[in-house]
Amino acid sequence: MQRAIVFVLFSFYCVLSSSVAFAASAWKPDQRIEMVVGVSAGAGSDITVREMHKLLTEKKLIDANASVVNKPGGGGTIALTYLSQQPGNGHIVMVTSPTMLTNHITGRASLNYTDVTPLAQAGTEYVVFSLRTESPIKTAKDLAERLKADPASLSFAVGNSTGSHNHIATAQVTKALGGDPKRLKVIAFGGSAEGVTALLGGHIDVAASPPSVMLPHVKAGRARFLAVASDRRLSGELATVPTWKELGINAVASNWRSVIGPKGLSEEQVRYWDGVFSKMVALPEWKQGLEAKLVEYTYYNAHDTRKLMESEYAALHATLSELGLAK
Repeated sequence: MQRAIVFVLFSFYCVLSSSVAFAASAWKPDQRIEMVVGVSAGAGSDITVREMHKLLTEKKLIDANASVVNKPGGGGTIALTYLSQQPGNGHIVMVTSPTMLTNHITGRASLNYTDVTPLAQAGTEYVVFSLRTESPIKTAKDLAERLKADPASLSFAVGNSTGSHNHIATAQVTKALGGDPKRLKVIAFGGSAEGVTALLGGHIDVAASPPSVMLPHVKAGRARFLAVASDRRLSGELATVPTWKELGINAVASNWRSVIGPKGLSEEQVRYWDGVFSKMVALPEWKQGLEAKLVEYTYYNAHDTRKLMESEYAALHATLSELGLAK
């Protein structure tokens, strides 16, 4: 009997010791966290990363101080290169978009999603086409007629590189109308916000961008939403905006916001960030913020984000090849 009691106590001690050891070895940040974004201030991904930073710090969802670091340029490649130079560092994360994939497909960048650690996907925006209020183009049908007659007759602002989801939406509309997407006048800015500034200044005819970037200017009466590249009519401020599909033009392009870390993160580091972002997206403030910015609520954990990027890469490669934009 005494031997049995000793055995039970010993077993309990082993289990307890293992649990304590696991808890002690579980990773958490012990220095400042950098939240990097490869666009200029005010762009779509910048808006997302700053909202994340606000919630993660105010709600104390992370175990260290954090700062937002803008590294615009090269269509996001400067920021991605910076991230890739810190393998295994769980203290740095980056908010990115499908541009990371399209840059690789078009040959603009050598780094791909396989060179990073996907951590989360949190939110999806459909590409919206907008004009300044005084533009002579009044409807999406007017724009379609101009593109059909001469694709080179209008200039389009996209962020943050050629071949991006914004560029894809513009090319899809042009091709569906029988035009050559390669003849489009597309100007890629360091971020969608810069393109919007050019639009409002009269230097660009049309902006293809996330709706969140254009919304304040639409509300202020400086710009108008024209059409959205979604597969269905959206809600809120976009409820009255027609989709290209409604007009008989097959153009659907979305921009998801994803969080990635450097290559080589450990399972414990990935598990930590999985916990952080799963708590963040459950906050009512996060969901309310998405709705206010016309962003669709979506969430994938680290494992599913990698699977999403795999499938999206294949789909985007096919689309860009069809449009003659893949290398």
